[in-house]
Amino acid sequence: MVAHYPLSLQWIILPNITHFSPVFYLSGFPGLETIQHWIFIPFFFMYLVAISGNCLILVIIKTNLRLHTPMYYLLSLLAFTDLGLSVSTLPTTLRIFWFNSHHIYFGACQVQMFCIHSFSFMESTVLLVMSFDRFVAICHPLRYSVIITVQRVMRTSLCVILRGPVTLIPIVVLLKAFPYCGCLVLSHSFCLHQEVIHLACVDTTFNNLYGLSLVVFTVMLDLVLIALSYGFILHTVAGLASQEEQRRAFQTCTSHLCAVLVFFVPMMGLSLVHRFGKHAPPAVHILMANIYLFCASHA
Repeated sequence: MVAHYPLSLQWIILPNITHFSPVFYLSGFPGLETIQHWIFIPFFFMYLVAISGNCLILVIIKTNLRLHTPMYYLLSLLAFTDLGLSVSTLPTTLRIFWFNSHHIYFGACQVQMFCIHSFSFMESTVLLVMSFDRFVAICHPLRYSVIITVQRVMRTSLCVILRGPVTLIPIVVLLKAFPYCGCLVLSHSFCLHQEVIHLACVDTTFNNLYGLSLVVFTVMLDLVLIALSYGFILHTVAGLASQEEQRRAFQTCTSHLCAVLVFFVPMMGLSLVHRFGKHAPPAVHILMANIYLFCASHA
């Protein structure tokens, strides 16, 4: 896949091992460099919609006292994570597609991957907490105000904010100790841990196992628990007397269910491309990664 990149990359193909502050090359769409400005226009529009929309949600909830309820606090936390994902990826995407600047130093790459993965884990957890909120609202409506309180939502929000960054610190910091060699080209317009770790010239078993465990016990576990919550919700809704009551009860979950699908379906698609599409054109990997992040930031 590296062979398709222009000759200007030859200076990045290092004959020796790079121990300190390597410079990575972030990819645009190989072969489409002449029209990459036009490609970025819809990307920039989606970034603009995501950032302005989530900022508007945060401002409305902040200024309207009637919205200071547990459900809207969770919505504001979801908007915050969406905003974080957009802001984390916009700088490098803008540099690549508009200014044709592909190089990124290791320190900046490290910070970006930390932010992207942290906000992704945070969003997964927020969607799980929101599914529990809907479960209590539908399955135990009389106890909702007792179980779901502002204080509990605040404590949960703190755990959500800390969960991703704290668990990511070991593997992100450890990357600094690895030597890197060969062609330091990343196949996306932003830094991801699973790509950078493959460029290391030493045994990275710990990072690979830790990263896999982190995904299984965070994102995958969140998805399983969300599905379990909706299983109970569907069982409760099916037991309601009239179809009108069933429709109104399930209607309260529609927006959250759409957010879950928009976040998890592209994530699984990107994982499948990484796992089974190793021989696919580089543009496919780049397109899937951007679709995932755009969907996540619009969830």
